[in-house]
Amino acid sequence: MLIFLYRVYFVLIVPLLAVWSILCAIVAILLSACGLKQLGGYWVPVAWAKVWCWLTFVRVKAVGRENISKNKAYVFVANHQGQYDIYSIYAGLGHNFRWMMKKALEKIPVVGYSCRVSGQIYVDTSSRSNTRQTMETAKRQIASGMSVVVFPEGSRSYDGRVQRFKKGAFTLAEAFNLPVVPITIDGSYEINPRTERLPRPGRIVLTIHKPIEPDGDAHDMDRLMELSREAIISALPEKHK
Repeated sequence: MLIFLYRVYFVLIVPLLAVWSILCAIVAILLSACGLKQLGGYWVPVAWAKVWCWLTFVRVKAVGRENISKNKAYVFVANHQGQYDIYSIYAGLGHNFRWMMKKALEKIPVVGYSCRVSGQIYVDTSSRSNTRQTMETAKRQIASGMSVVVFPEGSRSYDGRVQRFKKGAFTLAEAFNLPVVPITIDGSYEINPRTERLPRPGRIVLTIHKPIEPDGDAHDMDRLMELSREAIISALPEKHK
């Protein structure tokens, strides 16, 4: 009964959430156009995510923020359980970053454009030249001292378990000799899995693990991917390992 009432409530506030999202996108566009991408590309989305979570009765708890420095660039890699992964990272990470995100999201009216002008990185793997362009864009962001967040699985899990990792994020870390920070998202699958359109209230725990530093002068790709996966899985309940 409570879930039914919650979903009625959610449907009723969808227009408010849509207006809030468009308003945030417009503010991000205007700030970015004024050269304030720090505000438009990070702080506006943080406010967007926190209000979204608050209105939908989703609480985000972050563990391990002491493991990272706000003044250092990282490649963050996280498991991808559900729709609320994005909200939880904005709400809980506490570190300026840009997303590497699916190019299909660029088609969302207003929001897609705001992501582009505020410095988010659209991943286009439709051809080798587009893939190279994506990597060059990401490299420019990292070269400027910006951290990036990537879901190395590429898409949301169907069962909450961690899928096979792709190499893109780890290639960036290797190219710039940057530490990789694994992030475990736990609870997002129960709130809004890929197979359901409407969410439910709940709590998400964001575990920020210790950075995996380059081994000597460079990363070992296989070791980096293995250690990142092990760290992420270590903070998940048994059913999602």
